[in-house]
Parts: sequence; C-alpha cells; structure tokens
Amino acid sequence: MPNVLTKTLWDSRRGLAGFALGTALVGAMYASFYPQIADGAMEQAVEGFSPALREALNMEDIASAAGYLGSSVFGILVPLIAVIYGIATGTRAIAGDEEAGYLDLLLSHPVSRTRLVLHRLGALAIGSFTLAAVVLLAMLAVRTGARLDTITIAQFAAQCVALGLLATLFGTIAITVGAATGSRATALASSTVLGVLCYAADTVAPQIGADGARYLSPFHYYIGNQPLRNGFQWIDLGILLATIIVLGALAVVSFNRRDLAS
Repeated sequence: MPNVLTKTLWDSRRGLAGFALGTALVGAMYASFYPQIADGAMEQAVEGFSPALREALNMEDIASAAGYLGSSVFGILVPLIAVIYGIATGTRAIAGDEEAGYLDLLLSHPVSRTRLVLHRLGALAIGSFTLAAVVLLAMLAVRTGARLDTITIAQFAAQCVALGLLATLFGTIAITVGAATGSRATALASSTVLGVLCYAADTVAPQIGADGARYLSPFHYYIGNQPLRNGFQWIDLGILLATIIVLGALAVVSFNRRDLAS
C-alpha cells in the first residue's frame, strides 16, 4: 500500500463492512417498527414513565417519526454500535500494534510518529463516516415503507453526520490513551468507561439535578438538539469536531514524547 492510511483501511475492510452492514440492518429493522408505534402500540408502555425520564430518553413524543427514531434507533441502538466500532478501531490503532510487536516494524520504515498517528486518525474518521453513510442509505431505503416521510433527507443526513463524529470522537479517545500508554487494555477500559459516563451524564444526571453535566457529554452534542427535527446543528457539530482535533493533537504530542523502548 502507498501509505499507512490506505494500508489501515485495507486491513480493516472486513471489520468495517461487518460493523457498517450490521449497524444499518439493526437501524433499518427497528425503524420499520414505526408504523406499529404510530398506531399507539408504544404509548401505553411509556405512560408510566415520569416526565423527567421521558425527557431524558427522548420519549416525550414517541408517536412521531422523529421522536421514535430519536429515542430508540438513533438514541440507543445505532450510536451504541457506532461507538463500539470507534473504540475497537482506536484501541487497535496504536496500542494494539505496539503490543503485537508490529509498531517497531512499521516505524523502521520512513514513517514518522506524527504521520502514523494522523493516518490512523484519518482511517478511523473514514471508517466512522462510511458506517454513518451506510446507516443513512438504510434509513432512506425504508423511509417511505416505514412511514418516516416526515423526516427529510437533510434531517437524516444531519443525524448521520453527528453519528460519524460521535464514533470518531470515542475512537480518538482510545487512540490518544493508547498513544500515551502503549496499553491496549488501558485504552479499551478508559474509553469504554468514559463512554458509559458520558451517556449517563446526558441521560441520568438531569434526573438527579445535575443538568449541567449533560453539556460535558458528547452525546448531548450528538442528539440533544434533535437533528431529526431541526436539521444540522452546526454549533454542536463544531464542538464534536473541535474535541476530536484537540484529542488528536494530544495523541500526536504524547506519542512523540514517549520512549517506546520502555
């Protein structure tokens, strides 16, 4: 392969295809249930939820297409799989190769540490947005049959762009921790725990009076302002992108400063 970026994408093609197709199929399957939800099948199930819990889970308007997809498909299922993809990819990117002994071989070629990190970050971003694009195509494929026409193509695209950034962000966290420590287990554990805490900050914290905590969570900027209703939220997308850039810079700095022989 001509460079690290294309080599990384080629080596991960099967895993990416599996994640993308799996995420799209899960999303399309649950989106197809919307006609039953619209007919009132779900309203009775959530009637016993408190107003605060319904708000936290985006179930205030479960009968609408945007409300249903925002609470289930894009609120829980699809981002969960996408974040798992990002973390798994980011964990392998630096720490995985280092523990496998492949990193020394790679760096013996004319490849700088900075270039290696940036190319791995680029491969992560391309993979994440490929996954998001496949999800978008799946949503558009079932849109008419599942009575989701009230959501425009642009609104679906806005949510899927946010999905790509969310997966890239958590993958970048894993890359940054892996670049700083060289430990795959540490990168996996820290990014996973942080993902759980961030999700809790966006959903559970408001229930205990810590409303401000949600603004520290990437999940808030992913779906908090409801792209499925309001389209592209440029400030939210900018915050996610800026966080990725900052974390990527930290990954480059920490990897360049670390003694790989230790």
